[in-house]
Amino acid sequence: MKSFRTSHQDSSDGEDEQLIDQITRPLRTFAQHRLSGGIVLLCGAVLAMVLANSPWADRYHKVLQTTLSIGIGDAALSKPLLLWVNDGLMGFFFFVVGLEIKREFLAGSLATRRKATLPIVAALGGMVVPALVYYALNPVGLESRGWGIPMATDIAFALGVLALLGDRVRVELKVFLTALAIVDDMGAILVIAIFYTEKIVLVSLVLAAVLLAISICANAIGVSSPVVYFILGTLIWLAFLQSGVHATLAAVLMAFTIPARTRLDGEPMLRRLESLMIAFRAGGVPRGHHLLPTDQHHVVEAMAEALNDARAPLQRLENFLLPVVTFLVLPLFALANAGVSLEGQGQHGGETVATGIVAGLFLGKQVGIFSFSWLAVRAGIADLPPGVSWAPLYGVAVLGGIGFTMSLFVASLAFPDLDLGIEAKRGIMVGSLLSGLVGVAVLLWARPPKPNQIVFTQ
Repeated sequence: MKSFRTSHQDSSDGEDEQLIDQITRPLRTFAQHRLSGGIVLLCGAVLAMVLANSPWADRYHKVLQTTLSIGIGDAALSKPLLLWVNDGLMGFFFFVVGLEIKREFLAGSLATRRKATLPIVAALGGMVVPALVYYALNPVGLESRGWGIPMATDIAFALGVLALLGDRVRVELKVFLTALAIVDDMGAILVIAIFYTEKIVLVSLVLAAVLLAISICANAIGVSSPVVYFILGTLIWLAFLQSGVHATLAAVLMAFTIPARTRLDGEPMLRRLESLMIAFRAGGVPRGHHLLPTDQHHVVEAMAEALNDARAPLQRLENFLLPVVTFLVLPLFALANAGVSLEGQGQHGGETVATGIVAGLFLGKQVGIFSFSWLAVRAGIADLPPGVSWAPLYGVAVLGGIGFTMSLFVASLAFPDLDLGIEAKRGIMVGSLLSGLVGVAVLLWARPPKPNQIVFTQ
């Protein structure tokens, strides 16, 4: 009877696990798709637009302005829910951006001067020209504060559009756009820190610098525990929050202090994995979806530890946080910030704000990225990516005008609690949509599909 129960229980467990696997497989497949981040972000933006133009619009805006306090007694920190999203949750986004920037400079598309020159120069053009276009249309008054809005490229949406085109776009162009967007983000972060800081509390800024120095020292002496860096990062974020300098800068600077060294020693690690595999096979190859015997479980744990040691803390943190940012932080940010009413107009002058942003994103971005790239190649300081001609590079330059996430973020700083902010968001939506549609059209024209080619790929 005992044998029968064990067999029956094993069969039941296997069926349960297969059922769970069948239920979760579509979610895992979606999460691994290259379009998933852009789709979830778009859903958040669409839901925000629907709520802002529905009978629940007042309730939607009231919820965003609801004050939330975290802390104990006088030590509590109180902010509207909207600011908890923009200053708090978006800290994780900027932290991941900082990790990506560091990784690209250490071992990616920005690791060598020759590889980095073209995207850096292109990004510079993609920041300067849109800002000048906007400023030409809004040279005075409160409207002039919005010059930083059309400077940034939304990497999730832009790469999502490229993914839609599948093999029509060479991988070298995707690498170029990724590197350009990362440099672009660096520029936007500097603009936020320098030009959208109202006042500076020197004591808090000095405290932040001291804590940052401690984090750098922790890296230097080989501390790799994420808990240590999380505690230091939280304290640095709080110090920046009180200093007047936008707290997003704290997240980026903190990311630069995360260790990028591994504990990997090639040959010993290989021998260790081989011996563990022998020990695992000695216990018999598992069948079905059953629990592993204790001995094999310990072997698997040892394998996981060995493989984990092969990844730097920077890579481990980036891999852990990227899904959180992609599927939680950015959709919530879009839900909180993209809710724009389509009825009525903002205050006087709002029309030029929207026009300036549309012109900056759609015209300024493509002109700046393409012209600066052409000049860099003609001057001999940079090379076109292998196998890439000017036509598809121009299409990618147009896609650079998709400025959703970072543009909305800068708009919230440039026009807080102003009707101008509504017009700014409208301009961001129109400019980003135009850039996406025209960019796709240019890329389709630049490289027609091969016979029987499947365009939409995973």
